[in-house]
Amino acid sequence: MRIATFTSEGHRKVGLVSADGKTVTPLELTQGQADSGVLTLIESLAEGGSLPEAAGPPVNLIDVVLDAPLPKPRRNLWCVGRNYHAHAKELAASVFKDNAAKTDDWPIVFTKVPECVVGPHDDVLVPSEVSTQIDYEAELAVVIGKGGKNITRAAAMSHVFGYTVVNDVTARDVQMRHGQWDLGKSFDTFCPMGPWIVTADEFDGTKTRVRCWVNGELRQDGPTENMIFDIPTLIETISRGITLYPGDVIATGTPAGVGMGMSPPRYLCAGDVVRVEIDRLGAIENKFV
Repeated sequence: MRIATFTSEGHRKVGLVSADGKTVTPLELTQGQADSGVLTLIESLAEGGSLPEAAGPPVNLIDVVLDAPLPKPRRNLWCVGRNYHAHAKELAASVFKDNAAKTDDWPIVFTKVPECVVGPHDDVLVPSEVSTQIDYEAELAVVIGKGGKNITRAAAMSHVFGYTVVNDVTARDVQMRHGQWDLGKSFDTFCPMGPWIVTADEFDGTKTRVRCWVNGELRQDGPTENMIFDIPTLIETISRGITLYPGDVIATGTPAGVGMGMSPPRYLCAGDVVRVEIDRLGAIENKFV
């Protein structure tokens, strides 16, 4: 299934996207349930519930506004740094080298606040009064469906509800200044997400391709098979001593080609348009303003 959160006729709704991607069928939810987006369904299904009935006929996608499938995640997003071999190499050779952490044995894990999530086509605000080094990071995000703690690698994939696309927008100068990464990752609007969630029964996140364009120029292009730590390992690691809950999001890292890794670095500015696409999953595209 492809499950979307969208706004139609002034109200937020949740629905199933057709196989051809042209229509969405709204589901029978209260307004309070719909305001939480797909999280409402994830939590219900985790408790043994079923999908709601359709609330009406299909609606053309071009006639609605797609919101982030999880408009406000239940808590901070889990994020993984330097998880593609080529990306780790490009940053090791950049001005970021003195702030590097080893990734040989354990993944780098940080978080982004849930309030930074915006929709798949929303504007991203450039905080020019705070940062002059805004960068993009195209990423596959895993959405947890079944909670748990100390999840084994062997059982990890049974805890996955589905997948979505995110852009882990980053203020590099702020990221380096503070050492810890959360501030530089959590500015308002710094996590475009969408266009929907594709459930794990219809999509294999371990075998897909992540790409990113800036103003039409292809910057990033990497298969998820090139991850240093694969998805089961990430779930196992993050759940060590920490309970994961239905609806938790894990952004799995970005391929090579970020602006900081270029010589000289090429950062984003107002007017730039960034498109992130993952094969068989979908695409998001956001203007920086």
